[in-house]
Amino acid sequence: MQSTIVAVAGHRIWDSRGRPTVEVEVTLADGTRGRGMAPAGASRGAHEAVDLRDGGMRHGGFDVMHAVRNVNDIVAPHLLGLDALDQHGVDQVLVAVDGTPNKSRLGGNATIATSMAVMHAAAAASGLPLWKYLAEDTQCSLPMPEVQIFGGGAHAGQRVDIQDFLVMPAGSGSFDEALAICAEIYRAAGELMAQRKSRCGVADEGGWWPDFASNEEALSVLTDAIERAGCGGGKALISLDIAASEFYRDGLYRLGLEGKTFETGAWLAELYRWIERYPIISVEDPVAEDDVAGMRAFTAAVGSRVQVVGDDFLVTDAARVAHAAAAGCCNAVLIKPNQAGTVSETRAALLAGHKAAWGTIVSARSGETEDVCITHMAVGWNAGQLKVGSFARSERMAKWNEGLRIERSGAALSGFAGMTGVPVSARGNGDTEASAGR
Repeated sequence: MQSTIVAVAGHRIWDSRGRPTVEVEVTLADGTRGRGMAPAGASRGAHEAVDLRDGGMRHGGFDVMHAVRNVNDIVAPHLLGLDALDQHGVDQVLVAVDGTPNKSRLGGNATIATSMAVMHAAAAASGLPLWKYLAEDTQCSLPMPEVQIFGGGAHAGQRVDIQDFLVMPAGSGSFDEALAICAEIYRAAGELMAQRKSRCGVADEGGWWPDFASNEEALSVLTDAIERAGCGGGKALISLDIAASEFYRDGLYRLGLEGKTFETGAWLAELYRWIERYPIISVEDPVAEDDVAGMRAFTAAVGSRVQVVGDDFLVTDAARVAHAAAAGCCNAVLIKPNQAGTVSETRAALLAGHKAAWGTIVSARSGETEDVCITHMAVGWNAGQLKVGSFARSERMAKWNEGLRIERSGAALSGFAGMTGVPVSARGNGDTEASAGR
């Protein structure tokens, strides 16, 4: 059979932070090859697949030679002779060979790189663009972009506590227009930072390096940047990745920048105030990954008008998505392939989100590679939203530009999802204090 796997080879490559990561190349009987590359997160959920690192002194403990050996010595013999077109079957073998609930034996970085390499090889063997191969003859649309303007949290040395300040171009009618709106806002934010004499470079994902006296000041400047770019009145809205697990300790939320400490109720009240004051449409991980009561309370309070996204809270796990939906927690799930460890498990989490009528957001990690497969996943699986990072750095722009190429191809696409994939009604600046002057 032409799509039979005849070779699997793991290698060490380097990610966007200059750290080692795993690359796997799969070769099929017809000579077709596929290459998968594992990204890596800076803030990681306790329940996601293990990113296997060597430890010790070499490369700061981040080397991946153990994971690479696992690919070559353990994984490869089990995959030879399998059909690359049977992604689920291949991934089941990976799960079985690992034998742990969190990929800690082989390493989630080893399994996801292998799984994605098989996916790439299968699409190439089928003679199809990856997105079309993943779509399986169903209609799909281009996703709504979420673009980071200011980086924070673990992406910027904890300079501010909130991890990502992003925009969603809610008023756009195409993927191309959406990116153009984000480009204007990114530029306007840079100009504002320069005027403040606080433009100090960019964070891990390309967003402007934060230099603010408080977390809320970043919201204020971002709102000003949206207005300066001519994108007020609902043309662009704010999305926040709080990553609250990063500053949750001993039952309290501790903002290092401001020296403030909150119990859950008080912390939620602070977020509610921000939502009333600024044009916020989406909030990711507003509470810590195991604060179920807090997530339920937040969703109940604002879930009808704000997208409540689970990242560390759900870790791209179908069972956790189903459980959260039943418990009244979240109305959207962030989809990160390396959190799950295989392509099939990633898709299962996305389908669980669809089943719950949630928003689904395919996402990059802070340590990225040049692989553009998440753009194809967002399109082919009809996710509706795509979160890549900022509008700078080639590992980010490669993914945004790939979306433009897919949009231009036109075939079998039903257009641009816009805000239809967001499980709440878009809010404009008109119903926030920001529009009336802060």
